[in-house]
This record gives sequence, C-alpha cells and structure tokens, in this order.
Amino acid sequence: MSAPLITAQDTVPLAAAVASEHRTLIISLFAVFVLATLAITVWAGRQTKDATDFYAGGRSFTALQNGLAISGDYMSAASFLGIAGAIALVGYDGFLYSIGFLVAWLVALLLVAEPLRNSGRFTMADVLAFRLKQRPVRTAAGTSTIVVSIFYLLAQMVGAGALVSLLLGVTGDGPKRLIVALVGIVMVLYVTIGGMKGTTWVQIIKAVLLILGTLLITILVLNKFNWNISSLLGAAAEKSGQGSKFLEPGLKYGIDGTSKINFISLGLALVLGTAGLPHILVRFYTVPTAKAARKSVNWAIGIIGVFYLMTIALGFGAAALVGAAKITAVDKSGNTAAPQLAEAVGGGAGSTWGAILLAVISAVAFATILAVVAGLTLASSASFAHDLWANVIRKGGSGEKDEQKEVVVAKIAAVVIGAVAIVLGMYATKLNAAALVALAFAVAASANLPTILYSLYWKGFKTQGATWSIYGGLISAVGLVIFSPVVSGSPEALFSGSDFHWFPLTNPGIVSIPLGFVLGWLGTVLSREEVDIEKYKELEVRALTGAGAH
Repeated sequence: MSAPLITAQDTVPLAAAVASEHRTLIISLFAVFVLATLAITVWAGRQTKDATDFYAGGRSFTALQNGLAISGDYMSAASFLGIAGAIALVGYDGFLYSIGFLVAWLVALLLVAEPLRNSGRFTMADVLAFRLKQRPVRTAAGTSTIVVSIFYLLAQMVGAGALVSLLLGVTGDGPKRLIVALVGIVMVLYVTIGGMKGTTWVQIIKAVLLILGTLLITILVLNKFNWNISSLLGAAAEKSGQGSKFLEPGLKYGIDGTSKINFISLGLALVLGTAGLPHILVRFYTVPTAKAARKSVNWAIGIIGVFYLMTIALGFGAAALVGAAKITAVDKSGNTAAPQLAEAVGGGAGSTWGAILLAVISAVAFATILAVVAGLTLASSASFAHDLWANVIRKGGSGEKDEQKEVVVAKIAAVVIGAVAIVLGMYATKLNAAALVALAFAVAASANLPTILYSLYWKGFKTQGATWSIYGGLISAVGLVIFSPVVSGSPEALFSGSDFHWFPLTNPGIVSIPLGFVLGWLGTVLSREEVDIEKYKELEVRALTGAGAH
C-alpha cells in the first residue's frame, strides 16, 4: 500500500487547516507558556548577583534539580520534533537517533562528569588550562565551544520555524525566517536577563512538561491500539507504504555502501558527542559537589531513558495515525510529526480537544526550544567572555569589577551569537532537526572530547597536542560538512540550488573523530614542551577526590 500523493498545491491548505478552526485558543495557550517562562527568567535575573550566579547558578542546585535541567537541556527540538519525524518517515532507521542519544550518556557519566566538575570552574577550558598554557588552550576551546553551539542552535531554530508555522498556518520560507528571527530575540532575552539561574529553572520546568506531555500522547496512542504495540507497529508499517521494510534496518542507511558508512559515522557522532557538548558540560558546575554532579547524571539518564522509550509511540504513532504524506506536506523533514500526532489523538483537525492538545504539545515543544537555545547561548557567550575576553585578551583578572565586566561581555556575546544563529537558521529550514544536532555532536566529539580525555587521563599530554586536536577536529568536521550533501547537492541541502559537494557522507564523524584523537597524540609527541608533572598530579587528585575544587 503506497502513501497517497500530495502535490505542492495541496501543501498550503493542509498546513493552514491544521490550526484554522481553533487558532485563537491555540495561540492563547501557546502565549501563556511563553510568558510564564519569561516571567521565571525575569525573577531569576533579580537573584543573579555575580559571575558565579550568572555562569553556574550560584552552584545552588540539587542533584535532582540539575538532573532535570540536564534532561531539559538535552531533550531538544531534535529529540522531540526531529526524532519523532525521523521515525515517522523512515521507521527503524529513525529510531537509531534515540538509541545513540541515550547510550551517549554512559560515556559522559563514566569518563567526564565527576572529574570535570572537580577540575573546572565555569567552562570546559578551565580544565584544559589547569595544567597547559592558558592563552592557546583557552583560545582553541573558546572557538570550539562557539562553533559547536552555533551548529546546535541551528537545529533549534529549524524546529521553531516549523512548529510556529504549523500553529499559525503559514507556509513559505519568508514567514518561517521571520519566526526564526523572533525566536532568536526571545532566546537572547532569556540569557541576558536570567543567566544560568533563569535558564536552569526554565529547563527544569520544561523537562517536567515535556515528560508529562509525551506521556499523555503515548497513553493516547497506545489506547488507540488497545495497548497492543504490535498492532501499532503493524499499522505504521502499512500506512508507510513500505510494508515490513519500515520496521527493519536499511530503509535509510542500508541502501548502499555509502549509506552503511554514513550509519557508522552517525553512530560514532551520537555516542561520543554528548561528552563534548559545551552546554551539557557547564551544567556539571551548577551543583555544589562532585557527588551531586554524578547523581545528577544518574537522574538525567533515567529521565532521558524514559523519554526516548516513548519516542517509539510518538514516531510510529505519527506514521500510523497521521501518515508520511500529511507530515511531509506540512514540513518536508518531518519536524511537525509530534504536534500533528497530538492533534490526531485529540480528535483530529477541527476538534476542540485536538486543538487543545496541539496547542499544549506545541507550547511544550517551543519551551523545549527556548530552554535549549538559552543553554547553548549561555555556554557559548560564557566561553567567549570567560575564556577569550577575560583570560586571553585581558590576560586574567580576579577582582569583583573584572567579574562584573566579564558578565557584561557575556551578555553582549549572547546578542552577537544569537544574531549569527538567526541568520544561519533562516537558511536551514529544510533540514531535519535531529540530523542537524547529529552534526553538532560530530563537531563536539571531534574537537572537544579528545582534548578533554587526554587532559584528564594522559600524564604526558601537552599544549600543542590540545591545540592540534581542537583545531584539527574542528576544521576537519566543519570542512567536511561544508562539502557534504547537507550544504549542497541535494533537494534538502542548505543551498539546494548549488552543488559543490565532494564528501559523500552527511555526517563527518567517521573521519573527523579519529583525526581529532590522532592529532592530539601527534601534537604531543612532536612537542618539546616540558610536562608539569606536579600540576598533573594536582589535577588528578582534584579530579578523583574533589579536593580544592571550586
């Protein structure tokens, strides 16, 4: 059974019809969520008194609170919108994103969370600069943080454009780009007003709402199929037009040799990327002790694990109850599958409950986007202010006035980084949010993870190894993306009208991640720098015990 053909002419009425009957109700509920989170941000902003408050929330959050905030930071537009869309369109192969994102937390828990919390203060570069030369390492780490954050921001912007366009019933690139710009403005307000305290509370609330919203949709979907998962999967396979292939590996990644390599590359990026994501790493600094950092990751794994299990119901439910044709008619990449499913299980287009569920789930998704975007912008602006401005340009400074200036610079950086993300996000609306996040994971795993692991666990690691690893991993990952089908040479590309791609894979991880590790080793063995053994011993004691940690 093949999916019904929907022409370009059908797209406009379909997108417009999603919300037309109850638009006032939908927009009102949506506005309440957004205004409530902004109010929380303003409240938290008044509690922010110094740099520790702005960067690390005063280190005042409990393990459970930080676990919820980590979950809120991690369960992004890619998780909620992108994965649901990927599963709805390509079945089993789309679910691979859920598996990869979840398994990645084990790497973060076992290798990074506790020693990073013990060794640093505000940013990833604090750990690297502890025993290596400050200026080159901080410059490299700050640059990498900003680039990774911008890649991740793109995914959130794309999700926001698709989501709000669905709610307002608008189509076309122009309105979506305007929506992206408005989202960018709101996110800058979150960071500049609320800092880490405001961002954390928004992430906690958003994580609770996301879990409850997803649980509600999961219950309604399973109820539609009499709590029989086999019936759900069967209906999804039938409506997909692919039959049993929809539930088997290979619909997207097993077509030929290139797609198989692409799958391995994607898997590497997903599993190794989390431990190198700047906005996740800074969350470990918001708790008072290393024990709390470890516990917060345990909480996060549990919460995130439950959520990713429920993406099965979201994705396959959307395939069965909405269908690929209607999903792609509204958004070609499938980013609106979850909200469309909410409307379908609530009674369908035109029904009051359908409109209410659409509004609630869309508002939760939008809160998801804003919270993640705020976290990303905060991580990148903090890195610029703390690493580049305070410690490289100003060559350090520890007075209260210096810290106040640093916070002001961080807020200015948030505005600039937000503007860059807005401009790039306007041209990325055709891409799937989960695929875009996978690119950010690849860049993080290539540039950040090798240097973090070497610095924490290799006694002989040197400054040249750190800079070679960061810049080598960063340049290779970003360069390969630029010359991949993601940017040009395909209908869904960033510049679909051009073709200058020569790298065949859509994810560079299989090349750039090993290269980052190799360059870190090579730069170290070729360097004549003397290793400061005493500094390494101090770092090792601090990383393992927390003695002397901030």
